[in-house]
Formats: sequence, C-alpha cells, structure tokens
Amino acid sequence: MSKSIASKPMPRRFHQARWDEPLIFELSQPGQRGVLPPAVDPGILAEVGNPAAALPDGLRRDQPPALPELSQVHVVRHYARLAQENLGADLNIDIGQGTCTMKHNPKVNDQLANSPKAVDVHPLQDDATMQGILEIHYRLQEILKEISGLDAVSLHPGAGSMAIYANVAMIRAYHEARGEGEQRDEVITTIFSHPSNGAAARTAGYKIITLYPDEDGYPDLDALKAAVSERTAALMITNPEDTGIFNPRIAEFVRVVHEAGGLCAYDQANANGILGITRAREAGFDLCHFNLHKTFGAPHGSGGPGAGASCVTAALEPFLPAPTVAYDGKRYFLDHDRPQSIGKVHPFFGVTPAILRSYAWIMNLGAAGLREVSEIAVLNNNYLLQKVLDIPGVSAPYARGKRRIEQVRYSWEELTRETGVHTEEIGYRMADFGAHYWTSHHPFVVPEPMTLEPTESYSRADLDEYVAMLRQIAEEAYADPEIIKTAPHNSTIHRVDPDWFDDPEQWAITWRAYRRKHLGNGE
Repeated sequence: MSKSIASKPMPRRFHQARWDEPLIFELSQPGQRGVLPPAVDPGILAEVGNPAAALPDGLRRDQPPALPELSQVHVVRHYARLAQENLGADLNIDIGQGTCTMKHNPKVNDQLANSPKAVDVHPLQDDATMQGILEIHYRLQEILKEISGLDAVSLHPGAGSMAIYANVAMIRAYHEARGEGEQRDEVITTIFSHPSNGAAARTAGYKIITLYPDEDGYPDLDALKAAVSERTAALMITNPEDTGIFNPRIAEFVRVVHEAGGLCAYDQANANGILGITRAREAGFDLCHFNLHKTFGAPHGSGGPGAGASCVTAALEPFLPAPTVAYDGKRYFLDHDRPQSIGKVHPFFGVTPAILRSYAWIMNLGAAGLREVSEIAVLNNNYLLQKVLDIPGVSAPYARGKRRIEQVRYSWEELTRETGVHTEEIGYRMADFGAHYWTSHHPFVVPEPMTLEPTESYSRADLDEYVAMLRQIAEEAYADPEIIKTAPHNSTIHRVDPDWFDDPEQWAITWRAYRRKHLGNGE
C-alpha cells in the first residue's frame, strides 16, 4: 500500500450527492422534445402511404401514449443526478451483499457483449445466419458439463431461480414418465438453502418439507431419513449453504433420497468457493444449476439480466427445455424436436449477453484459473471471518472454531442485546461510509444476521477497510447508539416504514397507480 493511501484514515470519509429529484413524469413539460425524427421522404410516403392507416382499428391508439416530454439536456440531467445517488460494484466495497456473489465484472467482457455482432443478432434468425452465437452457447454448455460432471446442459433459463424451476419441472416430468407423478408430491429442502428451492417447488405444486440444522449447523441427516418416503420427489439443497458451511455428508444425503426413489438437485448458486474442487457428479446428484450472472463473472443486475444453467444426467436429458443448442459435427442448430421436453421456461434459447460474458470470463481463466478463483474466495472469506470476530458484539453461529467456504452468516445478537441497535440499523449506518450491507436474510433463524461474501475480487486492503467500517459502527453502538438509530446521515437512502409493505392500498408500481393513489388525479 502506498504511503498516500496508508495515511488516510479508515474508513475513508464519504458524503454522497443528494438531490430532491422528482420522478421523470413530474419533470414532463408538454411540447418539449429530446429528439426530432426526420419527416418521411415525400417519395416514400407517396409510394407506401401512411403505415398507421393500414393497421387494424384494434391496434391503433385513440390518443398518444402518456410518456414524459423533456428536452435532451433535462433527460441527461435527470439520470446523471440519479447516478450520483447510486451505490454499486464500481463505486464501493460491496461484500456486504452476502449470498449474491458480487464480484468485479471485466469491462472487456462488457465490450464483447455490446458488440454489434452480438446485439444485432435476432433470436428468430435462421440458424445458418448465427453460427457464431450458437457456437458460443454450445461451447459454454460443454464447459459447464465438465465443471459439473453432468451429461447435458441447458442455458435456456433467464435467472438462477428460473433454472431451479426448470429443474423442478424436469423432476416432475421424470416421475410422470415413470408413472409416479401423482405419488411423489413432496420436495425436501433445508432452511439455509436458497429460498427459491422451496418456492419454485411450491409453485410447481409440491408440498415442501424443510430440514433444520443440527447443533453444529449442518443439515440434520436423521431428520432427512425421517422425511423421505415413497412420496419424495426430490431433495433440493444448496451446498455450501447460505451460512458458508459445506455439508461433508452430502453424498450420504443423496444416497438416502435415491434409495427412496427420489431425485437430487444441487443448487450451486454458492459455487464460487468450490469451482474445480468439488462437482455435482461425484456427490451423485441428478441435476444442478449455476448462476452465470454471479459465479461466472456476468453482472448480477439485481435480478436481471441474469442467466441460469441447468445441468442434468443422461436420464434427465430428454426433459431439458426446448430448444437446445446442438452440434452435428458440421453446424450448430436449435433442436426443437424434443417430444419429452418440459418446453420453454424463458423466451428463445438463452440470455446471450450474460452467456457471452461468462464464456469470455471462463476462457480467460482456464481450468487452473477457475480453481484459483475459488481458493482466493475461500482465503478472503476466512481472513474476513477472523477480523470480524474481533469486533465487539458479533459472532458466527454454528460450526464454531471451523472455517467456512465463501461466505459467513454472522450475528449481531450480543450487540443488539447490549445496545438496542439492530442489524437493519447497521445497514443504514454502513451507507454513510459508501458501502453496501445486505439485510435480507430471512428467515431470521440466525438472530440479527449479517452475511458477508468477499469473493476473489477484493484485496486485503478492501477487506481491512470494510472491517474498519463495521468496527467503528460497533464502537458507536456502545458509545452513542443514537448515531446509528438516526442514520443515514451522509447517504441518500432513506428508512422505509415497514407498515407500508403490508398495505396494498399504498403500493404504486406504475405512474398511473401513483397518480391515482397518492396524487388523487389519475385514471
């Protein structure tokens, strides 16, 4: 570290720009324009006439859409101001968004994904005209087959949760093909697996059985043995779980479910600490999924644009979403001829920008690089673990004295008991240092939770600075808790009234609904 940086106090001083910025609809001024499209050439107009007149009456608007009217400079000002109020991976240390695998996304990969050779391709083009895009899809499928050890891959899903749902749909199709669809109506998951596992299975109509951890934080094997039966369709489990704890008995879990006739689906959203080290195949899994927009270097996107990858054994390959990207030795093509397929779970055949970024990220690293990513992520996490546990008021429940994989779910229970400061309030105060701190760790099985996941992207200096922020907040909690309870002071974020979430009459997800509910002048 240079002297100039080392001499700066940690955590560094931060104060964010704060604008009383209206909604863009409120800035609208009738008659203002940012772009003036040229008039249609008179010759073309004389030849083809008015295109709008050729539309059926049912497709023509009675009046123009209610879009905001602004000049170009006012549009630029509006969004530039909003940008100054953002926190993000390019601005701050965001290891506090635990379970989300926030990492640096190489900008060269963004350039690749924004190339006209990619963005100008239409998914309904003839296969022969997009051989390059299809080849990248196919190559990434082959790479993920090797990483997972499984036999077939679909890049069809548009997010990790969508890949989980695709796996659930394939599990159902598999049992239906064997005449056991109605009989096997239960899915087993664990409380610290990603909630999407239980949610996707419930959405598909399954009854959910949730296993809780034993005293050491591992999923309870005896509880699993008691839960499996002839009604078991599948075990859907994250490993390592969202506590950062890896289940060393995972192969035995799979064996127990298989003996009951169920399938096993591996949620690998937390794969950033195990790439090149463990695989779904060796643990006996039938299905798994990856989040390309997390583990493999494509931007997280706060839920979009994401990309999931569903990986399956040969026994489940017939049920993959259609179309699949295939290769016959001469050309790449979309294979729609899949009579047992579960069909589409997402439009077209995959989120190409995220797939391009992930392919480039993997090809740049190679097999050895992927393993190094995981080794550094685990090293960073355990370095952070030791530093955080030195802060008064924080603990790491379960697996005491043992190391974790790529994240840890900590607890501020002691600090809350002694100061009255809660984890959500620490999140608001962290924003005063320009840092992110994720507070969505439901269910609160770990009291007053804090989940940190440093990934491989952060330096030792980054980790030390983040710890310095947490340490200062803990010291403030014991010395003057009102500083935290009245935060944020330097950031633009605001406290949300929790009662608002329980009152649908206040919800407004469109401008029209906002005008109707809060301004009283909408239709």
